[in-house]
Amino acid sequence: MTRLNGKTAVITGGATGIGLAAAKRFIEEGAFVFIFGRRQDALDTALIELGSNARTVQGSVSDEADLDKLYAAVKTERGTLEIVFANAGVGSRLKLGEITAEHIDETFDVNVKGTIFTVQKALPLMGEGGTIILTGSSAGTTGAPAFTAYSASKAAVRNLARSWAEDLKGTGIRVNVLSPGAIATELATEALGEAGLKAYGSMTAFQRMGDPAELGAVAAFLASSDSSFMTASEVAVDGGLAQL
Repeated sequence: MTRLNGKTAVITGGATGIGLAAAKRFIEEGAFVFIFGRRQDALDTALIELGSNARTVQGSVSDEADLDKLYAAVKTERGTLEIVFANAGVGSRLKLGEITAEHIDETFDVNVKGTIFTVQKALPLMGEGGTIILTGSSAGTTGAPAFTAYSASKAAVRNLARSWAEDLKGTGIRVNVLSPGAIATELATEALGEAGLKAYGSMTAFQRMGDPAELGAVAAFLASSDSSFMTASEVAVDGGLAQL
């Protein structure tokens, strides 16, 4: 497939998990991809896997100067930008009664502020036919025990797409949310542990964890013209977790 042939994409949180799976799929379908992340070692490893149609930029979505560096690199090498996948996110467990200001700040700085500025700073490089994908979560719909800040931040991300679809009327730029649930990523493993992953997967209709590649496939659909009449939508790729 070459649905993304010649297009340039930015993927934040692109060195591992869903972001890396999406980068692989985008490149398979003809895109040139910039992946952005905080860990240089993970970026270096990802670049070996992705090959010559990828570039890496190190930085944090919660730092506007780092995002400026990212988009300067895109403008210098590619000139324009067709796809933004605002995928970077963090989440950790703290149950009600233990939540700290630092925990809230870290979660919302990355998941909400980082998403806002990832998109806002990309807009000068984008035009008609551009597409923005935001990573939500089933937790943004259902909530999740001990994940107050994470769940609330992902509910906010869902609403960003609704607001921005209004703001982007007349530009030809679309914005949609891709919402995973029980996906076997490094972040999920760190947050839940192996036993937690098994229990989480058993809650889906398929009684298993999803593979990041299954998210990458849907991200490619949202990035392509196959989804040309979709905006402000949420696509749940969660094994039915938030739907049943």
